Formats: sequence, structure tokens, C-alpha cells
Amino acid sequence: MTPKLVIFDCDGVLVDSELVSNQILMENLSRYGLQISLAECMDLFVGGTMKGVMTKAKSLGANLPKNWVDEVYKATYARLKQGVDPVKGVVNILDRLDAAGIKYCVASNGSVEKMNITLGQNNMLQRFENNMFSAHELGVSKPDPDLFLIAAGNVAPQDCVVIEDSLSGVRAARAAGMKCFGYHEHNDGAALAAEGAILFNDMNLLANLLELPS
Repeated sequence: MTPKLVIFDCDGVLVDSELVSNQILMENLSRYGLQISLAECMDLFVGGTMKGVMTKAKSLGANLPKNWVDEVYKATYARLKQGVDPVKGVVNILDRLDAAGIKYCVASNGSVEKMNITLGQNNMLQRFENNMFSAHELGVSKPDPDLFLIAAGNVAPQDCVVIEDSLSGVRAARAAGMKCFGYHEHNDGAALAAEGAILFNDMNLLANLLELPS
């Protein structure tokens, strides 16, 4: 069934920013005593809030200062401003949704500032104007389903589809009663599938999954 609303995650779904952000995070944590690989960093922290990342990193042995969240945001934003590409194929999907008259929005655990940086340099910001939902602004973050429920507005959960690449996002979609497609460009997607996501690894496949008119 074609949805009435498609809710996109931002990092790793609309913009190819996960590898860059996690590289910065991995390098930063190494300076505070936590030595992990990029793959481990992504497995541990993708989809989390930065406050949650801080708590988890400290539990793993990182000796982080009180201002660490501000520090890592500053470094990440500076790097993202140097350039980040849209996920391959996603602009075509947005065009197809526009042509079909299907609404879409973005709901992220990241900040509005970060979305302005990444979406703004890819000519996507105007497409999500007034349709950006940030955990920072709303005070609820994935895996809490309320972020998606707020984003849905008056559209019933069964008429929404969520596009996610993180465990926290898939869990939030399930708790919200929304169908979820799990995008897994950088891994096998097994963890997402275990939480109930329908897997795909090429954004060009999404049009068929959403049953968009040709």
C-alpha cells in the first residue's frame, strides 16, 4: 500500500554523513582513552543522541570532560561544512514522492543546526521546510516513538512509512506502529531486520517498496 506520509531519518538516509561524523567521533574518543575502530564506533553510536553517546562512551572507559558534547558538535559541524553528499538515489525518490503528491518529512535525533548544514548544501533544505523534526527541539528522541508520532501529525501510524538506518530508529518506528524500511548501505542490515525492518541497500529500490506510481 502506498503511504500517505514518508518519514525520513537524516544522517545516512538523506545525506551520506554517517561515515564522516563517526570518523570525527572515533578520533575524538581516542584522545580521551577509548580506542575503537570506525565499524565499532558506528555499531555502538549510530542513531543515538550525543548525550547518550557520551554516557555510553564513559561507561566504556572514555574520560570525557563536561563540555564534551559541545566539543564534538563543533568538530563535526566544521567537517560537515566542508561538504557532504546526498545519499545516492534519494533526490530521485523525493522527486517521485512530489510527483505522486505524497507528503514527506525528516525526523532526526540530530539538531536542526546539523540538518541545516547537511540538507542546506544539497538543495534539499527547502524541500523539508516546516517539515523538520529534531529531538533537540522536541525533547523526545528515538527509540521513543513520540518523535515519529509528532512528525506524523494527523496522519495515522498505519498510513506512515519510516526510512531508517539505525536500531534506535527502527525500534521507534515499531513502537509507533509504523512500517519501517531499513537502509543498510554500510553493513548487512541483520540487526535492523531483527527489529522488524524491511531491508534495502540501494535507494533506487525504495520507489518499488513504497509502491510509487511510475
